[in-house]
This record gives sequence, C-alpha cells and structure tokens, in this order.
Amino acid sequence: MDPDSVAKAFVEHYYSTFDANRAGLANLYQEGSMLTFEGQKIQGSQNIVAKLTSLPFQQCKHNITTVDCQPSGSGGMLVFVSGNLQLAGEQHALKFSQMFHLKPTPQGSFYVLNDIFRLNYA
Repeated sequence: MDPDSVAKAFVEHYYSTFDANRAGLANLYQEGSMLTFEGQKIQGSQNIVAKLTSLPFQQCKHNITTVDCQPSGSGGMLVFVSGNLQLAGEQHALKFSQMFHLKPTPQGSFYVLNDIFRLNYA
C-alpha cells in the first residue's frame, strides 16, 4: 500500500466530511486520540467532535495546497497538510496547516491518533 496514496485519500475524505458534516468525523478518532486546535489540547473522539462541531461557523470549504507524508512506527504515517479555509460569507480565505498521525486499525484502515491544527497568520 503506497503511503502517499493512502494519505491523499485520507485527506480528501477528512476535509470533504469536515465541510459537509463535521459530526461524521467521529469514527476517524478513538478515545486515545488527541487534537491540539490553536494551542488547545482535547482528548477523546467525543470531545474532539464536540470541539469541531462548536466552531463559530456553519459552512466552510477547505482547498488543499500540499499533502506531505512520512511513514512512522508500527505501520502508521505522518500527514502534513497546508491549504486555504474559506468561510461562508467571508471574502478572504484563511491559510492553515494541519498535521495528522495516522495509526492502523486491526480492520486494515487508519484512525487519527494525533491531530494538530493552526491557522497561519501573515
């Protein structure tokens, strides 16, 4: 399995789900998963989805610029994403970076163990 292809497929799935139905991201996280969102640390699938669904905007569209991937131990992978986040009703897009540490599941898929998100202010 080509890690770059897996990373690209994951990124497409993650952001299309985020943009359409943030609550649908719950199955990508587990109780040991951690999200750091703009410096705030949140642990556990339920808490992570609660944070993502409580963000102060209803509609958005992610436009991905880059996806970089590296293998990590135990069959996992690091995925680093950069792009633009367009909020509904806003003229200018926000630049963002996000890092995912994906770990394999016994069923042969991946879950997000670590997720770090930052807006990039220039």
